[in-house]
Amino acid sequence: MRDLRTSSPLEHNLLLKALPDGARERLLPYLELVEVPRNKVIHNAGEKLRYAYFPVDAIVAIMNTTESGASSEVSIVGREGVVGIAIFMGGQTSSSCSVVLQAGRMYRLLARRLHDEFDRHGELLALLLRYTQGLMHQTAQTAICNRYHRIDQQLCRLILQSLDRIFTDELAITQEHIAAMLGVRRESVTEAAGRMRELGLIQCRRGMVKVIDRGGIEKLSCECYSIMQRGDSWSIPYSFQPRTPLSGAAMSFF
Repeated sequence: MRDLRTSSPLEHNLLLKALPDGARERLLPYLELVEVPRNKVIHNAGEKLRYAYFPVDAIVAIMNTTESGASSEVSIVGREGVVGIAIFMGGQTSSSCSVVLQAGRMYRLLARRLHDEFDRHGELLALLLRYTQGLMHQTAQTAICNRYHRIDQQLCRLILQSLDRIFTDELAITQEHIAAMLGVRRESVTEAAGRMRELGLIQCRRGMVKVIDRGGIEKLSCECYSIMQRGDSWSIPYSFQPRTPLSGAAMSFF
């Protein structure tokens, strides 16, 4: 992998790439590249947000949790966006929890730096509000998907969304984490993956699930994936297009 510390953040995170020149020059000195492991909690619900995070090759799941401990995915954020929209939406805390789904790198920026830029310069304000509109679009579609569509369709949607947001074709994620995101039992995820294997879409061996037929996965997925892709594309100036995987993308179940 290319050493991201020696390259511009504009080459990796699409929101940073879309910044106007003035905003880019003001924020660039304050962007700090950090490595985040899988399952790291970026912030819990109700915590004051100290940083905004711009994923490069990491994926963050935005989760809501009930008092009983049950949880469900609200949305996911990757290289197309930012974690911590409450910073510039008028609040200091979020009602959701943000957890690293795929380990990788993110650029972080002190909340006050982002807030100052957001307040003083209309270009960044317009860009971030447009992104937030796209994130709201994804959140609403995720709620519909998790309520009405089959688990295998939801799993296909999640695999496709995740692969589009990283620079490799391997996604390391636990079955427990998938079950928590979809709000279902782990056994249901295992059964859904088994049906996908029987259809020839994936292969499973030694804890690995290898994607054989992405086109077939897209067909099995519900309409939510394509709807979310359209929302991602119009939310920022640089279209966020689905990635074309190498021969055989792999997802690890540990």
